[in-house]
Amino acid sequence: MVVTAALALTACSAEEPGQREFGTSQPNPAPGGGPGATAPGPYPFGTVQQKAPAIESGQVPVVRRITTDKPYVFLTMDDGAVKDPAALKLMQQNGTHPVLFLNQKYVKGHEAYFKQILDATGATLGDHTVDHPNLKGKPYEFQRKEICDDADDFQASLGVRPSLFRPPFGNYDQNTLRAAAACGMRASVLWTAAVNDGHVQFQSGDKLKPGDIVLMHFRKTFTEDYTAFVEQAKKDGLIPVPLADFLG
Repeated sequence: MVVTAALALTACSAEEPGQREFGTSQPNPAPGGGPGATAPGPYPFGTVQQKAPAIESGQVPVVRRITTDKPYVFLTMDDGAVKDPAALKLMQQNGTHPVLFLNQKYVKGHEAYFKQILDATGATLGDHTVDHPNLKGKPYEFQRKEICDDADDFQASLGVRPSLFRPPFGNYDQNTLRAAAACGMRASVLWTAAVNDGHVQFQSGDKLKPGDIVLMHFRKTFTEDYTAFVEQAKKDGLIPVPLADFLG
């Protein structure tokens, strides 16, 4: 079942002076090989397709969607609160190659669960802060510690240091973008569609579009949400591929 719910998707405020947000002004191309999208050959997993926008004035770029003429869509999973035992098998069966934007507070004590997913599914590890606070308006040092400590802990416990960041709730300010850059992040990643309670929600229209970044969570409804994404992507003629390949 599909729901159009633009207001439910974005929790971030309007872009502030000095911040750069990418992927919001591109006309929505037709999905599945229509105008604006061309059918690709076999996808070369693990190869950089695009570079992330440059860090400027000490701030990472904010990326909401990817500009592409290919029928590609990008899945991201946040938090890590619920460790669904079916998640690994689902991701192996469908090959969605998501970015896992995880919080250290949810990973701690469950490192083996997430490491198995990362190692076996082609997923990418992302930074989502240690404790999932609303960063906007917080002092720079508070934000830097939340982001850097999350990355440092994952490097030690999972053997991977993330380089993509997502601010909790999608809320951020200039200090957030500066802190993310200081912690080695390449981009702050938002989203253009979300999956909640087994329903895909869109910012506009009733379809996923090439370049969309889709948000879901490690929740009790993981199986329903994941299945809804896979079915919607297939319906719209889109192929899930690794976001990291387009923010190299």
